[in-house]
Amino acid sequence: MGAADPGPRGLDRAGRLAYDNATLKEPARMSLSDLLQSQLLDPFRLGLIIALLYTTLRNRVATGLALPLAAGVVFVAVILPTTMGLGAAAELGLWTVIGVGIVANAILLAVALAGWWIIRRFQG
Repeated sequence: MGAADPGPRGLDRAGRLAYDNATLKEPARMSLSDLLQSQLLDPFRLGLIIALLYTTLRNRVATGLALPLAAGVVFVAVILPTTMGLGAAAELGLWTVIGVGIVANAILLAVALAGWWIIRRFQG
């Protein structure tokens, strides 16, 4: 068995993983729709948007509704990729991830607001 030949568990003699270069594939690139879908399904993002809506509704007499919600949508869109890293979306760039994040946050906020209005409507 040669130095690069994989052993019984796919390791070479030095204990490193042994790969066949012919079977290595280029990592899949993330499209904008994949990025949007991953952001819409992110439970942490959803939790932040729901907390934003809850806080804004509690303080709407003093602060209004539109400006705090808009600022919160942008804040969440900026803070998540800058603190948690870009991950698989690194090739798209920070500004693209933030832009798609604003769209995702707006969609999540619209769904949360619709749910709040429906609940409020049935409460009387």
